[in-house]
Amino acid sequence: MQQPDNPAPMSILITGASGFIGSFIVEEALRQGFETWAAVRKSSSRRYLLDSRIHFIELDLSSEDTVRSQLSGHTFDYVVHAAGATKCLHHDDFLKVNHQGTVNLVNAILKLQMPMRRFVYLSSLSVYGAIHEQRPYQEIEENDTPRPNTAYGKSKLKTERFLDTIGSDFNYIILRPTGVYGPREKDYFLMAKSIRQHLGFSVGYRQQDITFVYVRDVVQAIFLCLDRGMSGRKYFLTDGNIYQSSDFSDLIHEELGSSWWIRIKAPLWVLRFVTLIGESIGRLKGQSSALNNDKYNILRQRNWRCNIEPTCDELGYHPDYSLRDGVKETIAWYKENQWL
Repeated sequence: MQQPDNPAPMSILITGASGFIGSFIVEEALRQGFETWAAVRKSSSRRYLLDSRIHFIELDLSSEDTVRSQLSGHTFDYVVHAAGATKCLHHDDFLKVNHQGTVNLVNAILKLQMPMRRFVYLSSLSVYGAIHEQRPYQEIEENDTPRPNTAYGKSKLKTERFLDTIGSDFNYIILRPTGVYGPREKDYFLMAKSIRQHLGFSVGYRQQDITFVYVRDVVQAIFLCLDRGMSGRKYFLTDGNIYQSSDFSDLIHEELGSSWWIRIKAPLWVLRFVTLIGESIGRLKGQSSALNNDKYNILRQRNWRCNIEPTCDELGYHPDYSLRDGVKETIAWYKENQWL
């Protein structure tokens, strides 16, 4: 959505602005000429929010009264809610952050009677869990019954259902991206770091159909949502291709230019053991771990196909990045910024 040439640009509030996806949303909002407001916490890093045109607002989504007070006096044409937790020390924290935080934000907007054009909520394909797991794998469709198998997915689904109960006066769209990767992302980076050290891992021996979406394509869809699509619709996001479990690591290895590497394929029980140990160590240290029960269920799932035809037809979404293109740009960024 390109801003018209006029002296009063439309305003956009982006929650989670300091995060991986949020920082890219901020950049695109500035590029398109929006009056761009980055919602951050006091403790948030502003490493990727250095542009002087950015307006900052501190939002405490843990309290409806507090966030209403912080939003009082502000109006935004659009709100993109990208804040959320992907890893938590305790499973209940997913509900506190992802669900209750959204409830508090939306209720504050409603009580302030903010004349907002649209609210875009960044959910996840994980709301569906492991369905259509029998070969040949079928695409997950919007009318399939969600059965989330992770605490993260359950928190996102509960939030979606809350938004569905609000009523027609609240204009919103939900996006459900699959695995999002790109520059600044830290989880897939661990795979690149391991391959740089000549070691690759995969788990499970049954065929796994995986989907990915590059961060800039997620951002493309977000801005298409601002003035396209019907309120209440939910859209899947992938790059339109299906990959096998080895494709991502093969492309990373190719871009790194490593001469040799060892690829270890482990049975699922090994992953179960490792994630149980990782989660236990995380609790002892009081820190969330990337190796946790949610990660086990995500890696165990074999079918990540989903139907993006409605996304393309209704939003005009056309992914610009194949996995090869995205990995190339991502690894180049990791190298330039001395992550690798």
